[in-house]
Amino acid sequence: MSTFDLGSLLLLLAAVTGVVNDRTLRLPRPVALLLGSLLMASLIIAGDAAFGNGDMRERLRERILQAHLPQILLDGFLALLLFAGSLHVDLRDLRRRAWTVGTLATVGVVLATGLFGAGIWGVLQLVGMPVPPGWCLVLGAILAPTDAVAVEGLLARLHLPAGLRLIITGESLFNDGAAVVLFTAALGLAAGRTDVIGHGRLAEAILVEGAGGAALGAAAGYLTWRVFRITNDTSLALTISLALALSTYRAAVELGVSGPIAVVTAGAVLAYALAGKPAEEEWRSTLVTFWSLVDDLLNTFLYCLIGFLILTIELSWQGLAAVALAAPLALLARLASVGAPMLLLDMRVPGTARAIGVLTWAGLRGGVSIALALLLPETPYRSLLLTICFGVVIFTVVVQGLLLPRVITAVYGAPPPAG
Repeated sequence: MSTFDLGSLLLLLAAVTGVVNDRTLRLPRPVALLLGSLLMASLIIAGDAAFGNGDMRERLRERILQAHLPQILLDGFLALLLFAGSLHVDLRDLRRRAWTVGTLATVGVVLATGLFGAGIWGVLQLVGMPVPPGWCLVLGAILAPTDAVAVEGLLARLHLPAGLRLIITGESLFNDGAAVVLFTAALGLAAGRTDVIGHGRLAEAILVEGAGGAALGAAAGYLTWRVFRITNDTSLALTISLALALSTYRAAVELGVSGPIAVVTAGAVLAYALAGKPAEEEWRSTLVTFWSLVDDLLNTFLYCLIGFLILTIELSWQGLAAVALAAPLALLARLASVGAPMLLLDMRVPGTARAIGVLTWAGLRGGVSIALALLLPETPYRSLLLTICFGVVIFTVVVQGLLLPRVITAVYGAPPPAG
């Protein structure tokens, strides 16, 4: 089976799942796609165990592992998905919430990493599968960032205060940058390096990479807008926007600054420059339509792929017990990591307690966590860490994603009737 065959299989599965879901369950699309791929992967495992010799699962496993998924997800999918999401962000509104979004996307990520890392170390001791504290911290960094794609898709039809919606979306778009820095530092710490933290090194890395990425993205977005003004070819403009997303991300990586922050800033600056100008509003509308299609297609592949990734890990009862304890632990770490900054710092968020509750429940994990987990080196702990990561991602997307509308309705009430 080639990588193209695997992609075709995922696309066929997405089409079948979409039709069945549309006609029967009507679940949120990310949830339906993930459940459909999990069901298919489970049937493959069960069928291979009952009627085969494990050959089919092993072939699929090898194909998935040889597909360079971490590079594809981090260097390709992530850049395109973040750019698509950034086109919907109003830069003026984001500026007014910059303190809140920036704090949650940096301090919140650091807190979530440390709290979950310490908690999962204790949990694994409890279930008899001890893992060194350094590798527990790595897992905390993997699960710290929230997923912009899933969050935006689930919030689209929900009745939520505009300011809180912007905070949730902005945090999920910008926190990937801090998470990547923390993941790299935690990997070095787990490998025995002592020069990655202390003396403000970690804070300096987050600030420098974030500021550098923002500056690069702003310059790239502004330059692209200037190029748009000298062309009348819509197809060429779409090609330019693709080049902007991918080349900005790659340039940021080569320059040692944050690729996620660079590409989000580039998209937000471009959308801002095109907004409010009648002569350029058509460009913006065309871009948003095109990138909505890109977003939908990549989202489809991503959530089908997440379900299939269970073929690559070896499940055990102890691993499942660790997942069962890690899921609520991740929720508690999220509560503390968003609650502490919002309560201790003046973030000017109306109804702080209600906002903390919704921010906690809307903290879905997804593609970034999966990509970082797949980058883990071969160690005796890799399989267990992957199991916990996939388990927490599945829990947040399925359980939190399904219940998010009810949580928001309970906190803020039902939306007013149409008309």
